[in-house]
Amino acid sequence: MKIKPLFDRVVLEPIENESETKSGILLPMAAQETSQFGRVMAVGSGENIDGTKVGMQVKVGDKVLYGKFTGTEIEVDEKKYVVIRQTDILAVIEEG
Repeated sequence: MKIKPLFDRVVLEPIENESETKSGILLPMAAQETSQFGRVMAVGSGENIDGTKVGMQVKVGDKVLYGKFTGTEIEVDEKKYVVIRQTDILAVIEEG
């Protein structure tokens, strides 16, 4: 199944947090927070605001930071995704 978001919505695949610290200490599930980082899997076509086309600022493959309590979690083909509005994305993370 393929997900095609509408308007200014974005489909993200959450990036799992590490279950171990850099020094090798294993973290219990209770100490691990939900991820706020995700990889963009699909983007909508943008939206019209007062007759002006507002384009998408993110593209497929971008790593992004999004709000902690935003979006709708879904599961497709046993994979978890989050569908959010583009305005709920806080930053694009540039690696390197």
